[in-house]
Amino acid sequence: MIDDVSARVLRIIAEQAMLEVDDIKPETTLEDLALDSLALVEVIFAIEEIFDVSVPFNANEPAASEFDLSTVAKIIDGVKKLIADKG
Repeated sequence: MIDDVSARVLRIIAEQAMLEVDDIKPETTLEDLALDSLALVEVIFAIEEIFDVSVPFNANEPAASEFDLSTVAKIIDGVKKLIADKG
């Protein structure tokens, strides 16, 4: 069963990718979803707003970010860690 954080992150990503949540798997990459840099920034902003966290992401140098954006599962794990660190 999928937890609430995972479900919410999946909905954010699915909305930006204009897909159904069921079409997105944990191993899916943002490249697989064809998300451009603007969509990626929208995902980050939505995560920050919904979960009241600050994502350590530099839009100018995404590869140098402390936040792993390599797969959907890594994004979910990162959000969970940010939430845990906040609490």
